[in-house]
Amino acid sequence: MFRKLLIANRGEIACRIIRSAQKLGIATVAVYAEADRHAPHCALADEAISLGAGPASATYLRLPKLVAAIKKANADAVHPGYGFLSENPDFARAAAKAGCVFVGPPPQAMVAMGDKIAAKKLARAAGVPVIPGAAEAVTDETQARRAADKIGYPVMLKAAGGGGGKGMRIVTEAAQLAAALAGAAREAQAGFGDARIFVEKFIARPRHIEIQVLGDKKGGLVHLGERECSIQRRNQKLLEEAPSPFVDARLRARMGAAALALARRVRYHSAGTVEFVVDADGGFYFLEMNTRLQVEHGITELVYGVDLVEEMLRIAAGERLRHRQAQLKPKGWAVEVRLCAEDPTRQFLPSIGRLTHYIPPRQAGKPPQIQPARGVRLRLDDGVREGSEISVFYDSMIGKLMAHAPSRRAATEALADALDDFHIDGIRHNVNFLRAVCSQKAFLKGDTSTD
Repeated sequence: MFRKLLIANRGEIACRIIRSAQKLGIATVAVYAEADRHAPHCALADEAISLGAGPASATYLRLPKLVAAIKKANADAVHPGYGFLSENPDFARAAAKAGCVFVGPPPQAMVAMGDKIAAKKLARAAGVPVIPGAAEAVTDETQARRAADKIGYPVMLKAAGGGGGKGMRIVTEAAQLAAALAGAAREAQAGFGDARIFVEKFIARPRHIEIQVLGDKKGGLVHLGERECSIQRRNQKLLEEAPSPFVDARLRARMGAAALALARRVRYHSAGTVEFVVDADGGFYFLEMNTRLQVEHGITELVYGVDLVEEMLRIAAGERLRHRQAQLKPKGWAVEVRLCAEDPTRQFLPSIGRLTHYIPPRQAGKPPQIQPARGVRLRLDDGVREGSEISVFYDSMIGKLMAHAPSRRAATEALADALDDFHIDGIRHNVNFLRAVCSQKAFLKGDTSTD
């Protein structure tokens, strides 16, 4: 096992990784921008190294600074978390060149899955269903119109070089195409430095369901079921649950087999997620593969009793998978919400300031104590404390609250009660909004879609 792990991230995910590393007896190193000097992830780690002042682009996203920190700490492994450089193959290669093991997939898998068009071609080759659409990116209105006419309206325009809802437009008729294409291309160029757009069939009332995969360096692969992520705002997930209220054992097996076929095709190892869009008849289509740990990984851990961060570390160290597919059965239900510093009454405008009060629910525990309980269990993954400063420099998410219980109803009720017991002051936040979501009839019935 590794001697010293550097975590190339901040906030709740840095804290979460540090706890699993400490459980394995690995010394931990945090990195921080000066705005995060007193952040919890720095206090939790065994040592901390400054990346200098400035926003993420000048600190957490500066590859040379991270490599210098690896060398200064004499770390023999680095975990990128999610976001920032977690899916950057150059970071993985630079870490290896510095004599450090990158805790994640091989660079070639990141490259293969990093471009949506190339990823769709690989999915087709692996026998994975894909949404009907143009095989190549379009670069002008003529090409887009030809592709849309062939597919049939409505169509979806998507950025080829990234995700997160940027560069995405729904076009219901030909008259909307030119303006939608121009807007999507501008957004894609600004967000990813890549203006290419691809055109595909728009699936009405789709569900967003993803499969968690885990693979070792010896070719071993398993999946840990699905997560339902259909409740979204501006294509960003708000609430996730595992398992999905829509998926039965047969559909789970089919989707799991498809996810493993794709992972096998790119010789994947480490934790990864294959995302699908699912129609009302149970037809599923490949969306993308995230070659990293997902934000919502905790609900899979609660339902399957597997510490995914620990498994990532063991795999990176060369160990074989410790779990067989037949052993991996979901136990109970887990629901998660993302707690964000934003104002739902003002179009979810990000909020900054000091957390004058931050009082989590009394029963909320910390990871990686993730073994499923017989009754109700709460888990809070966060990276703040009372008095923390919420900065304009970073994403608005401050934590994730999860509830695990024997049934969906019990988990949902526990989550709602926990949100009522959560007290945050000093900033605007979405706690009351999330509580309202938990009371919606459609959600309680499991009748949701990305609409």
